[in-house]
Amino acid sequence: MTVLRIAAFWNGDAGGNPAGVLIGDTLPSSAEMQRIAAEVGFSETAFAMPLGDGWRVRYFSPESEVPFCGHATIALGAALALRHGDGIFELELNQANITVEGKRQGGALFAALQSPPTDSRSATSEELAAVLSLFGLTETHLDPALPPAVIHGGADHFALTLKSREALAAMSYDLDEGRRLMNRHGWVTILLAFAETPAKFHTRNPFASGGVYEDPATGAATAAFAGYLRDIGWPHGGVIDVLQGEDMGMPSRLTAEISDEPGGSIRVSGTARVME
Repeated sequence: MTVLRIAAFWNGDAGGNPAGVLIGDTLPSSAEMQRIAAEVGFSETAFAMPLGDGWRVRYFSPESEVPFCGHATIALGAALALRHGDGIFELELNQANITVEGKRQGGALFAALQSPPTDSRSATSEELAAVLSLFGLTETHLDPALPPAVIHGGADHFALTLKSREALAAMSYDLDEGRRLMNRHGWVTILLAFAETPAKFHTRNPFASGGVYEDPATGAATAAFAGYLRDIGWPHGGVIDVLQGEDMGMPSRLTAEISDEPGGSIRVSGTARVME
């Protein structure tokens, strides 16, 4: 079995978030998948096997299994389109059933996932205090129009929206402290965002729970954040663009389409490229 290396959500001729994709007739053992993910070294590797008319999928970071990963799902959709032609593929995850569309567009690849159901809740004062302490921030850095929240779209994340692009660019934290905080609360990532316009956001995603300081493109957190925007009545106009990875030198673009259905799935899409 060969691991494909595919960058998801790339923006133009560069960037994107690399993911490993391994498609086989059966899945390796959990221990073997964990070993392979650590060896590949990307923030996530997706493992897929045929199951009925669809695919059984599991996701592993270098340090742990995660219930859902957006950029690895986009990479998987691109890989399935290369192998089986353009189409919409049904995926059975550990805790949800979703779909991913994959198709070829000239020399590039396009993929779009339908996320698991979304929900959100306001952050508690204790949660907020812990996150602010991690990043050396205070409440004066926050955008009052987008209150801190715990957001969900297949996995839990903490969302913190800042009122300046400069504060987002200056993000820093201790990886071990971040790992302990995220694992204690069950957050896969912490999403930091800045709203340039109501439909255009810049984000950064520390992924310390998986042993990764920062992800350059995070589809799962973007889906959860889009669901949160719907929950608070944000004037998103039905679709948002998310620019991520800019401060890492790995520019990525994610598009999230938001329906009016409370708790409904979010369509997250972007381009992908097979890495050399």
